[in-house]
Amino acid sequence: MRFFAASSLRSELRLRMTESEGLAMIKSCVELSLQRFYFKALADNISLEAQMVIAVIGDSSCSAEEAKLAEAVGERLAQQGATIVCGGLGGVMEAVCRGARSKGGMTIGVLPGEDINMANQWVDIPIATGVGYARNMAVVKSAQAVVAIGGNYGTLSEIAYALKSGIPVIGLNTWSLSRNGKEVDAIIRVGNAGEAVDKAVSLAGKHEGHGIASLRSQ
Repeated sequence: MRFFAASSLRSELRLRMTESEGLAMIKSCVELSLQRFYFKALADNISLEAQMVIAVIGDSSCSAEEAKLAEAVGERLAQQGATIVCGGLGGVMEAVCRGARSKGGMTIGVLPGEDINMANQWVDIPIATGVGYARNMAVVKSAQAVVAIGGNYGTLSEIAYALKSGIPVIGLNTWSLSRNGKEVDAIIRVGNAGEAVDKAVSLAGKHEGHGIASLRSQ
């Protein structure tokens, strides 16, 4: 069953809302949707032991190689019991959701528009925000670790939001960062899907204060 958070985010954000206030509203939508799923699962006697929420980011148009990597990451994350949050559209986002669903994982798509039908078919919980690229903040700040696969400027912004918030970013064929002509090793580079998932799961356990998974203890 697909759930979404109904809200008037778009009209509210037009009232000169600050960036932090806008993010708080978007994030509350993510949390509300996960809570709805959680309580529905409890009513159906479904066990929800997963504590990890991992964001997987990448472009809506990607190469066949990137799609293959994303699908493998999705499969392995689901096998590790992680919930996946992404931008909910095509490309890398669709591939990771497809992989996760094939192994019984749960997927959340935080959409830029107002129509939940824009989500790819592998998203369990589509969340319509109506705030465009501003939703990138909610995607990464709802997670305990981020896996970046390929990506364009939108992905670069998500990487920046994550790093600014102290959320670890694992990179597969993605952006390189430099400052004053010197490369910055803020992105943890790995060579394959297995290494990406192992690193993300390991680091997520050290960042339990981040993300919507903390709702389980509230």
